[in-house]
Amino acid sequence: MLSSAFNRRALLIVDMQVGLFKGGESPYEGSRILANINRLIAKARTAGAPIFLARHTGPAGSPIAPGSALTQLLPELNVDAERDTVFDKMRPNCFMGTGLAQWLADAGVVEVAIAGMKTEYCVDTTCRAAPDLGLRPVLVEDAHTTMDTPVLRARDIVAHHNRTLNGPFATLARTADVRF
Repeated sequence: MLSSAFNRRALLIVDMQVGLFKGGESPYEGSRILANINRLIAKARTAGAPIFLARHTGPAGSPIAPGSALTQLLPELNVDAERDTVFDKMRPNCFMGTGLAQWLADAGVVEVAIAGMKTEYCVDTTCRAAPDLGLRPVLVEDAHTTMDTPVLRARDIVAHHNRTLNGPFATLARTADVRF
């Protein structure tokens, strides 16, 4: 997973926010996922790659209104407010209604490493949308998570999406192998 000047890669961290990660249900392997995301941040920062962090928000007055406690990024994330781009979104697709596509284009990015949560919603949707914008998504297979549902365990959801998205929608990479 080497990158070069002609193959510039950015890091996109999806919805690693208090209301999802520390809500009523614990995310599958949350501590490991958070540690892997912080490893990705360190790698991107060392390489000078752009880092983008999406926060899922809802309408004003809702529990996830922009700026509410539930939409705040996890304090454990190694975010640099001076250098990283934090933005709000209201849809599962990180590109819809945001400036993300333009920011990536302005930075000369052609590949985007995607990590975060929830696997079956915003991570999946963003991986599927990226190629339509001319981007190559790299799903970091050991850096995204979700919670158990009434019909599937979280580990099965993660495994299913790694398998389903690999190839037609994204390239898979492990945290240890991602380069910026």
